[in-house]
Amino acid sequence: MLKWLGWITLVGALWAAPARAEDGYDLWLRYRPLPAPQAGAIAERAVAVVRDERDPTIDLAAAELERGLSGLTGRTVAAGPVTDGAIVIGTAASARIAALRLPLQGLGREGFVLRSVTIDGKRATVVAGNSPIGVLYGAFRLLRIAQTSGSLAGVSVRDRPRVGMRMLNHWDNLDRYVERGYAGRSLWDWQKLPGFSDPRYTDYARANASVGINGTVLNNVNASADILKPEFLGKIEKLASIFRPWGIKVYVSARFSAPIEIGGLKTADPLDPQVAAWWKAKADEIYARIPDFGGFLVKANSEGQPGPGDYKRSHADGANMLARAVKPHGGIVMWRAFVYANEKPEDRVRQAYSEFEPLDGKFADNVIVQVKNGPIDFQPREPFHPLFGAMPHTPLMMEVQITKEYMGFATHLVYLGTMWQEVLRSDTYRPRKGTTVADVLDTPVRPGALTGMAGVSNIGTDRNWSGSQFDQANWYAFGRLAWNPDGDAREIAHDWAAMTWGQAAAEPIVAMMMRSHEAVVDYMMPLGLNHLFATGHHYGPGPWVDDLAREDWNPVYFHKADRNGIGFDRTPSGSNAAAQYAPVLAKKFSDPKAVPENLLLWFHHVSWDRRMASGRTLWEELVAHYDRGVAEVAVMQAQWAAMQGQVDAQRFAEVSQFLAIQRQEAQWWRDACIAYFAEVSGRPIPGGVTPPPHPASYYKAIRTPWAPGNGK
Repeated sequence: MLKWLGWITLVGALWAAPARAEDGYDLWLRYRPLPAPQAGAIAERAVAVVRDERDPTIDLAAAELERGLSGLTGRTVAAGPVTDGAIVIGTAASARIAALRLPLQGLGREGFVLRSVTIDGKRATVVAGNSPIGVLYGAFRLLRIAQTSGSLAGVSVRDRPRVGMRMLNHWDNLDRYVERGYAGRSLWDWQKLPGFSDPRYTDYARANASVGINGTVLNNVNASADILKPEFLGKIEKLASIFRPWGIKVYVSARFSAPIEIGGLKTADPLDPQVAAWWKAKADEIYARIPDFGGFLVKANSEGQPGPGDYKRSHADGANMLARAVKPHGGIVMWRAFVYANEKPEDRVRQAYSEFEPLDGKFADNVIVQVKNGPIDFQPREPFHPLFGAMPHTPLMMEVQITKEYMGFATHLVYLGTMWQEVLRSDTYRPRKGTTVADVLDTPVRPGALTGMAGVSNIGTDRNWSGSQFDQANWYAFGRLAWNPDGDAREIAHDWAAMTWGQAAAEPIVAMMMRSHEAVVDYMMPLGLNHLFATGHHYGPGPWVDDLAREDWNPVYFHKADRNGIGFDRTPSGSNAAAQYAPVLAKKFSDPKAVPENLLLWFHHVSWDRRMASGRTLWEELVAHYDRGVAEVAVMQAQWAAMQGQVDAQRFAEVSQFLAIQRQEAQWWRDACIAYFAEVSGRPIPGGVTPPPHPASYYKAIRTPWAPGNGK
C-alpha cells in the first residue's frame, strides 16, 4: 500500500508541474487556471481533500481532485482534515459518509451523489458512491462542474449511468495497424507488453473514466485468432491490471474459426461438442488469469469473416455456444448484427433485420446483439436501424463510429454528437409512439438484462490522441451519451469546449460544432444519398464507381442515378425495406410527400424535376445543398480565424490548417458530384451556380492510393 501511495504522490507532483505548450494531449482534463473571480470562488470550497478509506480507486479520485482543483484555482489543494471548504469523498463503508444519510439507494455501484453539507459545523462538499468507482465518477463530475460553471456553491447532483456497458471498440490489429483509424498506430505495443507499460495506457484509462466509459475491446472485429494464444493473454492481463482501478474491463474480439486455426480442430461448428469444449477450456484459461475479463465481441458471417452460417447454423447458435463458455465466469458475448450475404444480395439495407429479427428471444441471457446506428454502415446520414424496437425480447446495444471513416478522416471538423442525438431521439413507434431508440437502449428487456452502447475508437498514438483537436470532442460526446442517451448534444459540446479551450472561447466554438455535421452531409451526400466513396478507402468522391466485384460495393448501386431520376426505391414498389419499420413509419417513409426530405433519396427514386419544399427542382435542390455545404465550411473558417489570440497558438494553427484542407476537399466533393450527376441526368448547371471547373472525367481520373485505410 505504501508503494501505491508513493506512486500517487509522484503522479500528483507531476500533475501539478508547470504548464507546457498546448498540443492536445491533455484532452478535456487540462485544468488550466480559471479567471480570478471564479478561481477564488472555487478555492473557498476546495481547501483540502478528505478520505477515510484506502482503496486504489478512491486514491485515484483523491489524486484527481487534488490535481484538478489545484490547477483550476492556482493554489495547492492536498489531503487534509475536515475544515471549511473540505471535499470529503468515500463510500457508505466510511462512517463519516454513512452518517450523512445520503440518497445512495438505487444508484447501483457506478452512481454517485454530490452535496454541499455541514460536517461538525464545517461547510464541506461530499462526493459519495456505493462503490469506489462511483466515487471516482463523482470526482470527475465535480471537476466538470468547477470547470464549466466556476462555482461549487450549493452543489446537488444525484446521478447514475443509464446504460450498463459503455464500450470502446478498437479496430486495432496485432501489427499495430488500425483499420479505418486516422490517429497513428495502435496504442497497444504488443511486442513490448507485458514487460513495458506505456504511461499512455494509464492516461487512456483516466480519460475514459472521466466520461464513464467502462469497457474496451482491444482488437479489431476482423480478428486474428492469435489474440487468444497464451502469449497474448499475458499481455491482455497486464492491460487489465492497469485499467482495473479506473473501472474499465477488457474484452477481445474473438475469431469464430479459432478452434481450427489455433486449436487443431477440423471444424468450428457451434453444435459440435468438441468445439464447445474448446471454447469452454479457452474461457477457463482466460478467466484464470483475468477474473474480471468482460467477454467476447464477435463479427461473424460478414465481409468474409467466418461464422455459424458456414455450418448452416444461426447467429443464435453461434452466440449461445460462446455465451455458455463464459457464463460461469460472469462473462458476456456481444454479437454484431452487421451482416450482408456473400451471394448476390437483397437490398443491403434489409439484410440485418432479415437475419436477426426472426431470432428475437432465442439468444442466451448473457448475449447482447450489437446493432449499428443505421442499416448500412456509419454513413453521414442514415435513418435509425429498423432492429431498434423490433426485438423486444433481445438486449440490443447501439454501435456508433467515433473515428470518422466516412466523414473526411481526421482533417474535417465534424462533431458527431448531433448525428448520434438525431438517432437516439428517433421514435421507433415500437411498441408504441414515443419509444425512442434511447429508450430501447437503456430499458432492460427484462429485470437485470444487459444494456450497452459501443463506439468504434478514434484513439491512436498521435500526440493529440484522435488525429485532430476537434475529433477529441467525439470521444468525449460518446462517453456522455453512453452514460445518458437522452443527453443534449449542445450541452455536451459546450462542456467539452469550455474544458478543452477555456470558458471564454466556448460559445463560438460550439457554434462551429453544431453546424458541422449538416455541412458534411451537404457537401458529400445530401438528401439521403450515401456510400458515394472512391474505391479502396472511404476518402474522396466516387459516385461513378461501378466495377467492383459485389454489386453492393459500388456507389452506383446506392444512388441508382439515370436520365430519369435518382435514389433507391425502398417502398413496396422497390425493395420494400421501409416495411421493416413500424407500420406508421413504413407508411411515412414510403410516401414521397411525407418522408423527410433529408431521407428522400434513401427511400425513393424520384425525378430530377420533382418539385421540392423550397420550390426548386430536385436537381436544383441537390446542387444548392452541395453549395451550402462548401459555404458552411467557409463560415467555420471565418469563425475560427476570429478566435486567434483567444486560444493557444499551437492548437489554433493546427485547426486553421485542417479547416483549409476541409474547405479544399469539400469543394472537391461538390465539384465532382455535381459534374457527374449533371452528366448522368443531362441537366444543365442551374442558373447563377458556378459550374465545376472540370468535366466528370477529370474527377474520375483522380487517384489517392496512399490515403489512410486504402487496401487494408
